[in-house]
Amino acid sequence: MKDYTYILREHHLKATPQRLVMMDIIDTKGHITIDKLYEMVKVKFNTISLATIYKNINSMVDNKLLFEVKVPNQKSVYEIAKDPHSHLLCKSCSEVVDIDLDMSSLEKTISANHNFIVDQRDLVFSGTCQHCK
Repeated sequence: MKDYTYILREHHLKATPQRLVMMDIIDTKGHITIDKLYEMVKVKFNTISLATIYKNINSMVDNKLLFEVKVPNQKSVYEIAKDPHSHLLCKSCSEVVDIDLDMSSLEKTISANHNFIVDQRDLVFSGTCQHCK
């Protein structure tokens, strides 16, 4: 098990029991909606509110511990922040998967052609996964 207490504190967040459970679930699932996270956290903390989940997610995103993946035509999913990467979205089963793409040449072209500095990229490819095709 990862040291979520250390990870939370490293991001200037208090390591509450609820946040520790949230981190474990998000790490295990990889990508998760707030609604699904709420269902899973509620199993361990039956009095927790959806507002508390939102508040904690927003704090973790603000402190760059979590990243929001904006999925086209669906609710956003959240993941533990890591090196820049893109995503595949299956339109049948809604699974979101990380993919590594070397975007450095595209980012250089954008910078050169548009006098623009790219500091974040959110790229989601939609289609059908191998299990659904």
